[in-house]
Amino acid sequence: MSRKRIAFVVKLAVSGALIGFLLSRIEIGDVTARMAKATPGLFTLAVLVLAAQALVCTLRWGAVLSAIEAPLKFLKVLQIFLIGTFFNQTLPSSVGGDPVRMYKAHRAGLSVAGAINGVMLERAATVVGLVILVAATQPVFAARVGDAAPWMAPVVALFAVAMVAGLALVMVFDRLPARFHRWRVVRGMAALGVDSRRLFLSPVHAGKAIGWSVIGHANIALGVSLLAASMKIDATWLDCMALVPPVLLVTTIPISIAGWGVREGAMVAGFGFIGVVAADALALSVLFGLIVIALSLPGGAIWLLSGERRVSEQIETLSATERTPGAE
Repeated sequence: MSRKRIAFVVKLAVSGALIGFLLSRIEIGDVTARMAKATPGLFTLAVLVLAAQALVCTLRWGAVLSAIEAPLKFLKVLQIFLIGTFFNQTLPSSVGGDPVRMYKAHRAGLSVAGAINGVMLERAATVVGLVILVAATQPVFAARVGDAAPWMAPVVALFAVAMVAGLALVMVFDRLPARFHRWRVVRGMAALGVDSRRLFLSPVHAGKAIGWSVIGHANIALGVSLLAASMKIDATWLDCMALVPPVLLVTTIPISIAGWGVREGAMVAGFGFIGVVAADALALSVLFGLIVIALSLPGGAIWLLSGERRVSEQIETLSATERTPGAE
């Protein structure tokens, strides 16, 4: 069994174990009953707000591509992003959405380095914006939950320090001694270091990419608050602004399938601090996850219409191209 398949099996096991644990302690009937009570008007508004997330993410990725001088047209970036979302959310396999995005971006005309670095740095900008938003909402969180979670501030500080240290390390990849540059992986790391400085050391480029990231996470919080309102769950937009970003931050840890299980556990724990019962928090998380899956389906249609099916082989082709001298 390949390492990718082993990683997939482990993630599937983690998601299954976490969901099973929650269901062993929460009555599934209470969860489905709460979901069934969602009012159509607010539910539809929540879906529309969450659907707008694809546009925000496209603008964020486009800002990153522009910063590293590897631009694509907006509609092409949107199409590729939707395909990647489809693979992330709907097709639980060893082929993730990010490698698919890299492959499709390369096929759209970007160099191998531009395609790979564009996706990796877009992910980095997403996490930077998320950490900034989590830190900014800490006063709201602290005021809402009091002394119930004294560990939250140190954890956020630890994430922030790790993020800054990681970015600083990436930015000096190209400063490795020249004798190491005969290795392909080192040359790739060097290109990533150059592109990371182009993005994060430019106030204009960094401001755009991180700004769209913050807007995107705030938009998700708004969507979740509308879902909560539709189900008569007592969680305001400010509550969701304080609680949803930490949940999203936890789900960036790649230990589960599309965040399933990890997100539900974090939602139950987080919303429990403001008095939301476990069944309601679980219903909110599951409904949010199902909406995200539904919104990813257009990406599947775009992928099918593209006529490309054997994705794993195509990604292997990208890796082979990267190994070919002069492929850049």
